Amino acid sequence: MAPKYRVGIIGRTGKGDYGHGVDVAFTKIPAAEIVAVADEDPAGRAAAQQRCGAPRAYADYQEMLSREELDVVAICPRWVDRHHALLVAAAEAGCHVYMEKPFCRTLQECDDVVHQFDMRHLKLAIAHISQYSPVVDAVVGILQAGEIGELLELRGRGKEDLRGGGEDMWVLGSHLFALMRTVAGGSPTSCSATVLQEGRPLQARDVSPGPEGLGLLAGDSIQARYAFAGGLFGHFASRRNAAGSPTRFALQIFGSRGVVEIPSGFLAPASILRDPAWSPARTGKAWEPITSAGIGLPEPRTDAGYEGGHVAAITDLLESIERQRAPRCGAEEGRAIVEMIAATYESQRLGRTVELPLATRVNPLSLFS
Repeated sequence: MAPKYRVGIIGRTGKGDYGHGVDVAFTKIPAAEIVAVADEDPAGRAAAQQRCGAPRAYADYQEMLSREELDVVAICPRWVDRHHALLVAAAEAGCHVYMEKPFCRTLQECDDVVHQFDMRHLKLAIAHISQYSPVVDAVVGILQAGEIGELLELRGRGKEDLRGGGEDMWVLGSHLFALMRTVAGGSPTSCSATVLQEGRPLQARDVSPGPEGLGLLAGDSIQARYAFAGGLFGHFASRRNAAGSPTRFALQIFGSRGVVEIPSGFLAPASILRDPAWSPARTGKAWEPITSAGIGLPEPRTDAGYEGGHVAAITDLLESIERQRAPRCGAEEGRAIVEMIAATYESQRLGRTVELPLATRVNPLSLFS
């Protein structure tokens, strides 16, 4: 396929860099022509230009946007603090976007980005790569076929390392919230959460700017419960330095006839326990693998990992542009994920269950007193 889309790459060396290889993934897309990179760091800019084979490089992304007549912009930095500004600038330049997650720092920023892209009929896709995995598609089919019966609850935990609590929820829990929405078929209607710091309820003095541009952050222990349609509930928890080995980072789906576990990642194999007791020790049942081909079948694909996930997501974005449909994980999904994060803090702040969509659109931690 001849190049069809002029692509500009935005990185930020030392402050989010190029995410998990978002820039290089575009070199694998036949319909994409990388025409320029932008990075304020000279060494990082030169290295990115060489990696991507871009003919031009800019220190200022605004100059790149004004000069290059781009179709698609890759917003690569993992740090979140400039995501809103970068997204608005890309929209004003008339560009579609593929971006590293998380989406934006607050619901206020998310609302503005959704508006900026909607009013210009532009597409935006977010690199929650599990959402593009054919293994997740296979799991959804298995659930719809009733292999584990009626769905009863969803459970997810972060990696629970030094980032455990609020940072873990933002950086890793966001993947699980995306998977919860996929399994539940939409966003939750309410959230009830407890956020602790050193074993006590969160206080204003615990709130401080988080790492990686996350904005205000707090809490080293989080327990959150989300109500979805049809009586299904989702649970997320993270506690600092409580990590398992191997990690417990995954979404578990409990049904009346068994359990399915989905780890985060593109083509990461899922598993199913067809056991209504959820207890192999009592029943003798065994876990079975789930691949993109189905239960107990070998994985026919070889494109696992970040690059394979980015390629699938970028391909989906380009198809969404051509077919005038929503990307699989777009701005609305990104906003819904941020809302689940914000809801935990709003529930703790108010001391009660909160309804979604949230009335509070700023970071609830900014309102602690």
